[in-house]
Amino acid sequence: MAETIQLEEHKVKDLYEGVRGLAVSILNKVERTDAYLEKLLDNEMKNPELNGSDKALLYEIVHGVVRWGGRLDWVLNGFYKGQFSKAIPNLKNGLRVALYQILFLDRVPDYAAVNEAVEFVKKLQGQRPADLTNAILRNIIRSKNAIRYPDPETDLPGYLTAYYSHPLWMVKRYLNRFGREQTEKLLAANNEKPYLTLKINALKTNPEEFKTLLNSVNLKFNQGKYLPEFFQLQNLTNITAWEYFIKGYFNIQDESAGLACRLLGVSPGMRVLDLCAAPGGKTAYLAGLMQNKGEIVAIDKFESRLKIFNKNIERLGVSCVKTIASDAMDYNDSELFDRVLADVPCSGTGTLSKKPDIKWKRDLLDIRNMTEIQFNLLEKASSQVKKDGVLVYSTCSIEPEENFEIVERFIKKHNNFILKNAADEFPKELVDENGCIQTLPQIHQMDGAFAAKLVRVE
Repeated sequence: MAETIQLEEHKVKDLYEGVRGLAVSILNKVERTDAYLEKLLDNEMKNPELNGSDKALLYEIVHGVVRWGGRLDWVLNGFYKGQFSKAIPNLKNGLRVALYQILFLDRVPDYAAVNEAVEFVKKLQGQRPADLTNAILRNIIRSKNAIRYPDPETDLPGYLTAYYSHPLWMVKRYLNRFGREQTEKLLAANNEKPYLTLKINALKTNPEEFKTLLNSVNLKFNQGKYLPEFFQLQNLTNITAWEYFIKGYFNIQDESAGLACRLLGVSPGMRVLDLCAAPGGKTAYLAGLMQNKGEIVAIDKFESRLKIFNKNIERLGVSCVKTIASDAMDYNDSELFDRVLADVPCSGTGTLSKKPDIKWKRDLLDIRNMTEIQFNLLEKASSQVKKDGVLVYSTCSIEPEENFEIVERFIKKHNNFILKNAADEFPKELVDENGCIQTLPQIHQMDGAFAAKLVRVE
């Protein structure tokens, strides 16, 4: 039986061979399951049959098709007879992969993208769908410079949805909140290829030494605008193969994630709780700020995530962290903490350049459903804070319901906590009208993130 299953899997793999075939296979899975893009891509990146340039192209195509899926589908709908959304998955994603290359990749000639798509569809679906693929793509190429989108003067939400490839609910929401100019800038920033940002490990190096190391291997970078421990690389690279990653000199982490850690105000010798700790980037940053002195208790529900977490902590040479596998809501410690970080699960709408599939997997109901979990986690975190201790609530979301509205509701219910104005410690451009940190991709050139500092006064 096991041999039969293996044989079937091998046959399927053969059908989806090559970078474009693998891309279609991944896109089929993203569309029909709850699987997240990064997890599926990570599995393929371990494939020994793919060389470095194949892996880079696979990443580029899959991310590009998901990022620009709205625009690709708009164009394909105009040339497909019938409802494109109802086409069979192999045809649909075969066309998307080819069209992405035609519209966005200069290094792939149009005829090559068409020929590969036609051969692929023919192998999986037969001659008629292959002929259809050929006709659609050649028609698009002939009309490439005359593709029409909705008229922004009569249908602005429709235009932004199609042209900038974002769901309509999100576009309408951002137009109401930011207006046209800032919404266009935000949508464009979400569609940028992501920056790779490194956070140095203060236990092993310092910013000046790290600059020298980056220069020694000709890696171009910009130092963090707000936090000097962060270095944004100007090009994507296989950085985890570098000897200094293996030696624990740095982590991969967005500068926005460091703001909540800085806001927490830790110092050596403190006792700190990280309530939703995995994958551990913030815990590691806190350990560096504490010079590895004191104790950080890091909670996560899943043993498997903590195993990866512990490997990372070990690589960085951090010894002040104690991990506990527990549901955060069930955790209690009789000895209260000086500092508590509640970096709660959220919609992730601040991270769309890195995780473009999120915009297609989330809707307003998801955001509303998350707010109860977020509020409960904030309450749980508050029960573990000492008098005069600090609690920071943070997300990687730009949605008010998940951010200040949670904090406001909490303060109304818990008068033993006060909200401290982050403008006392951070540049004013990082702080919103409520005194909380709120970054936005189009303004700060980093992920969107929120952090609020709450102090227990009695």
